[in-house]
Amino acid sequence: MEKRLIWDIPTRLFHWLLVACILAQYLTAEVFDAIDWHFKIGYFTLGLILFRLCWGFVGTTYAKFSQFLTGPGKVVAYAKTLTNKHSEEHAGHNPLGGWMVIALLLLVAAQGISGLFIGDDIFSNGPYYDAVSDATRDVMNAIHHTAFNVLLAAIVLHVGAVVFYARYKKQLLVPAMLHGKKTTKAQGISSSRLLVAAILALIVIAAMYVFIEVLPPEPIVEEFFY
Repeated sequence: MEKRLIWDIPTRLFHWLLVACILAQYLTAEVFDAIDWHFKIGYFTLGLILFRLCWGFVGTTYAKFSQFLTGPGKVVAYAKTLTNKHSEEHAGHNPLGGWMVIALLLLVAAQGISGLFIGDDIFSNGPYYDAVSDATRDVMNAIHHTAFNVLLAAIVLHVGAVVFYARYKKQLLVPAMLHGKKTTKAQGISSSRLLVAAILALIVIAAMYVFIEVLPPEPIVEEFFY
């Protein structure tokens, strides 16, 4: 087996930027009460999710959903090998890990999208706050907070799995997400397709600008007469 490039640069950047964003979102909401920054980082996080969803179709081999999303049969078969210390390491995401990626993406997306419709009732509101009714805002607020609690549980499970693979199965997943290489018999990737990633990033930035700055309705301004 040889060390081969598996994780491209865009996938690795996405992973660590998402980690930083989730931490920053927690700090700005729960520790520093910096709601304005909470919204701004939330928009950036949504952009990351949109990029990753698109990269799952146009990215390199192991970043594509078609490579790591498998049917229930393969998931169950893989789950039976979890206690085997000497089971072969997958070059990309294993069948269980692949579906965990989707779960994390959906949870972050749910929290980010719901945040567009809620506010702090004082200074900061999401761009689509005035586009929906009070009842819808209440639903979105419930989704926003519930999704974050479920996300925290998923993150604990994810970190626990990484530790389990490192300590029990001697498969080091974190270093590979830093330098991109794994020791494997599988074919590696030849490049990170950075030009495609850059074009996609520009498209995502433009789309997010339109979605956040252009399409939302004008805020309703209440006038008070004395």
